Amino acid sequence: MPFFARWRAERDLQRKAVSFVEALFRDPADADVEWLAGAATRGDVDHARWELRYARRSLGLIAAQRDALDDRTASIVAKAISEAFTRDPNIALEMVDTSERQFNARLSAYRDGLAAKAGAPTQIRMGQTLMAFAGGSFKKQDANIVRAGELLDSYLTEANEALRASFGTAALPENVAPSALIGGGPPTV
Repeated sequence: MPFFARWRAERDLQRKAVSFVEALFRDPADADVEWLAGAATRGDVDHARWELRYARRSLGLIAAQRDALDDRTASIVAKAISEAFTRDPNIALEMVDTSERQFNARLSAYRDGLAAKAGAPTQIRMGQTLMAFAGGSFKKQDANIVRAGELLDSYLTEANEALRASFGTAALPENVAPSALIGGGPPTV
């Protein structure tokens, strides 16, 4: 690929990543913040808001890692998230490193929660993870764990929708079965 075409393709991919990250940096709904503040953070609305921000951003990066059409997408999205942290007006300049460390801790925990195959259902594990970071009760399955899991599931769904809106969807010719792409079936339908 000629240099200019490659440069243009990379710029297009970066533009898509920035668009996707803008969706991830949307603030959580006030009603969800108030609920989490009451359920877990002992009324600390700022802590509740940050936990939900971290959750949305973490699940967005996980969606990019798991569901993107291009292998480069996850690394470009991760870079765009890191750059967005430095520009986030909600983060004092001297706290950017701390915010990134907190984000990475949550990213790791949410990734582990989604990847686990044993134990509680995924939504429950995810709800427990959010409640644990927020300082709430997370050992027994109760209405707060269920609501937290449902909220995180909606964040993951939103992230996948934003990923498709920014980067596009897979398109196959009508005569090609998806299984043919991995060698699992006949080449045409």
